[in-house]
Amino acid sequence: MDKLTIIKIIHTVIWVFFNVVLFYLFYAVLINKIDKWVWICIGLILMEGLVLLLFKRMCPITVIARKYSDSTKDNFDIFLPNWLAKHNKLIYTTFFVPILILLIYRLISG
Repeated sequence: MDKLTIIKIIHTVIWVFFNVVLFYLFYAVLINKIDKWVWICIGLILMEGLVLLLFKRMCPITVIARKYSDSTKDNFDIFLPNWLAKHNKLIYTTFFVPILILLIYRLISG
């Protein structure tokens, strides 16, 4: 297996992990089960956001993968459809913000 394929597998596994985190967060806030896992999920997502900011909105795995490919496709470093890889940050940010708003509502309304 070549290095780019290994990077793509790792990147995809991390992407799946963050999907689980985000969907657990959505579920927990929706049913008003605000527990330590909600705060861990928020911490993980904020940490991911900080990493993306530090790397100028680019995943550090993409930076590593760039050494092994000169492809201009958005999905050269992950096993996702190109359209999803291209809009991934926008989609998940758009999903995360309403979750935070609902969480704040849940916390305020007791």
